[in-house]
Amino acid sequence: MPIYEYKCQSCAHQLESLQKISDAPLVDCPACKAPELKKMLSAPGFRLGGSGWYETDFKTGAKKNLASGDASAATASGGGGSSASE
Repeated sequence: MPIYEYKCQSCAHQLESLQKISDAPLVDCPACKAPELKKMLSAPGFRLGGSGWYETDFKTGAKKNLASGDASAATASGGGGSSASE
């Protein structure tokens, strides 16, 4: 779900709201209660929920920490330097 940023045109209060794309935009400011909220143009933010979104979700055994073990695996196999061609 996207995270939208809003700013009140009346009191300049800013807030973020986690909303469905199909939800109507917020209108009422929670700070001053005026119907002056406007969506701000910003970089899109979203939240991934559920399983399957992380590196380790589909890996088993020793493969779970591939990101942290890349440098040590490259040097152990000889792929980390130019000494293999000498």
